[in-house]
Amino acid sequence: MSSSFIFILGGESINKQRKTADELINDQIRCKEMLVITDKGEKLGVLSRAEALEAAEERGLDLVLVSPDSQTPVAKMMDYSRFRFEQQKKLKEMRKNQKIVVVQEIQLSPTIEKHDFDTKARKAKTILEKGNKVKISLRFFGRMIVHQDLGKEVIERFVQALSDVSIVESPIRLDGRTLFAVVAPKTKD
Repeated sequence: MSSSFIFILGGESINKQRKTADELINDQIRCKEMLVITDKGEKLGVLSRAEALEAAEERGLDLVLVSPDSQTPVAKMMDYSRFRFEQQKKLKEMRKNQKIVVVQEIQLSPTIEKHDFDTKARKAKTILEKGNKVKISLRFFGRMIVHQDLGKEVIERFVQALSDVSIVESPIRLDGRTLFAVVAPKTKD
């Protein structure tokens, strides 16, 4: 919930960011009084800014404003650099564990030959084995739209050829002049 201000100096704009709650530490805190909590979770009560900073300094910790918008602002004593390190470590771990699924498209034709069909089916299997989804699309050109049943048969045959490594996520649908379906890799149990 960071808000920004833009200042224009001599035709150039400079973007200034307002400090967020977790950036308000030690001397940056401007509250006159605040509820102070120690690093062990004990409440020291409502202290003035100077008293709170002095108490934190005695313990060798930083004073961090954790709830600036409450009726009585709340500050907590902690080792701020260690806290930031832990937060960054958690974010890095979350990014490492997340899996990005890509949807790749395979384009077919209502008049596709057997060899082309087999080649595209092999390509789709390799995509599915990598853990990505496949969008199967078949576009009708000109008067081909009259023979939608042929297009549906081609896509159904293609989905059937991939059935050992995939499941149908989105059944066959017509969108304008394009028939499409989406298949996803089977989950490994």
